Amino acid sequence: MPRITSTGSSPRPMTGGFELAVWYLMRLTALALFVLVLAHFTIVHFIYDPAIQNANWIAVRWSGAAWRTADWLMLAAVTFHAFMGIRTVVHDYTRGPARTVLVMGLYLLAFLIFAMGTMALVTFPDAVKVAS
Repeated sequence: MPRITSTGSSPRPMTGGFELAVWYLMRLTALALFVLVLAHFTIVHFIYDPAIQNANWIAVRWSGAAWRTADWLMLAAVTFHAFMGIRTVVHDYTRGPARTVLVMGLYLLAFLIFAMGTMALVTFPDAVKVAS
């Protein structure tokens, strides 16, 4: 069976399962990152003056659930997209037990970074607590 090739990206896997899901999720997270990062950059760097941004400004911004949710979605998309991209590189250049060790290490590192970012978002004090 001939393999479908494309220019500029990896071809869609011919089989289903995990690899096909990762292939589709990489494209979805790229689209999500495009929207979320551009919105974040526009709001933080163009709408508000960067000179007034400090911990209290972040606390005021994160006092609403919408901001925390948007930042958490950006964290989730970045973590998944980055580590699955690195996983693709590891699959391209390694074989055997080295591949298994590197991929498991990547999954562990991705989980730790995602957990630390989630903890920072969840435990950051609200503006009411900071002001008092």
